[in-house]
Amino acid sequence: MSNSITADVFAALDILVLERVDFGRFRITGTPPDWLQLFCRHQVKSGMQILIPQQEFPFLENFLIDAEELWNRNDKNQLSSGIWYQLDLSGKEHHFEATAIGVKDTKILLIKLLYEEFQEKRNLIQKARENQLNYQYITKENQKKDILIHCIIHDIAGQLSGINCCLMLLETENLTPKAREYLEIGKKQALQEEILIRDILNAFSAEITSLESFTVDADTAPNLLTSAQEVIQLLSPTFVLNKVHLQLADNIDQTSDWRVIGDKSRLNRIIANLAENAFRHSPMDSTVTIGLQQEEDSILVTVDDQGSGIPAEIAKHIFEKFSQAGNSGRVGLGLYFCRMTVERWGGQIGYFPLPQGGSRFWVRLLKPKPKT
Repeated sequence: MSNSITADVFAALDILVLERVDFGRFRITGTPPDWLQLFCRHQVKSGMQILIPQQEFPFLENFLIDAEELWNRNDKNQLSSGIWYQLDLSGKEHHFEATAIGVKDTKILLIKLLYEEFQEKRNLIQKARENQLNYQYITKENQKKDILIHCIIHDIAGQLSGINCCLMLLETENLTPKAREYLEIGKKQALQEEILIRDILNAFSAEITSLESFTVDADTAPNLLTSAQEVIQLLSPTFVLNKVHLQLADNIDQTSDWRVIGDKSRLNRIIANLAENAFRHSPMDSTVTIGLQQEEDSILVTVDDQGSGIPAEIAKHIFEKFSQAGNSGRVGLGLYFCRMTVERWGGQIGYFPLPQGGSRFWVRLLKPKPKT
C-alpha cells in the first residue's frame, strides 16, 4: 500500500496513515507528514512500526478498543475519535482527530493534525454557546414583557369596569335624546376596548402556556354545537343592541356527534373571536351565521357575515400577530390567537370572500378517535 496512489493522496493531505500490525502496533504507510517528527524522539520514515500508546499518541489507548471492535466486525463504516490535544517535544499544544476504517482485509488508522478545521469547530462551538446564552436572555426578557403586559392590561381592565358601571348608572337617569345617543356611543367604545383587552391577553398567554392542554379523548372532547350555542347566547345582547342578528345555520343536525379535539373554554373563545370579528364588520340589519358541517375525519365550522369583505392584500395577513382586517385601527390579536390554538390542535383555519358578498371564516377541527 505504501506505493499506492491512495497513500500519496493522504500524504498530500498531510494525514498520517497507520496500518495495524497487531494490537497497539502500527506500521507507517506512505510518506509520513512532517509534523509527526515533532512528537517522535527518533527519526520516522515509511514502513517503520510505532506503538500506541506506549510511545506516540497515548490518548488513543481507549479509542483503539472501539476501533478493534469495528475492525473485527469488518464494518464498512468509519469511527472517529473526536478532537484531542497533545503537547509536542517542545511543549507546544496541538489538536488531532483520528479515524478508524477498514479497507478490505487491511485495518487502517488515520491521524490528522487540525489547523483551520479545529479553529472553525472551536468557533462554531463558541457561537453555539453564545446563541444559547442569547436565547436564554431573550426568553427571560419575553417573560418580563409578558408579565408587564398582563399587569398593564389588568389595570386597564379594572378601570374599564368602573367606566362600565358609570354608564349603567347613567342609563337610569332622565337623559335627553342627545345624551342617550352619546351614552350608546360610550357603551360601544367600552365594548370595543373589552374585546381588545381579551384579544391581547389571549394572544400572549397562548404563546406561553394556554396551548399546552387539550383533549383528544372522545369521552371528554368538547362539543362544537354546544360551544356555538353558548357563544350565541353570550353575544346575542350585543348583536341585538346594534341591530345585527346572530344565528345558527338552519341545516345543522342537532342529533349528530359534534365532538372535536380541543379544549372547551378555548373552543368557545375561538368561535366568539370569529363572531366578534364578523360583528365588527357587519352593517345594521344584517346577519352573522355560524354553520357546522360533518366531514369524514373532521368538522368544519363556518362564520359568515354580510359585510363588505376584506381586501385581498390584507386577507393574506389577517392571521398574523398585530395584523388589521380594515381601517378600524384595532390591533389584530384575536385571529392570531385562533390560528395558534387551532394549529396546536392539529386543525386548520382560513378565510375567503363569499360570492354574494361578505366574508367566511372557517375552522376545520379533527374528530377524536374512539377508544378501542
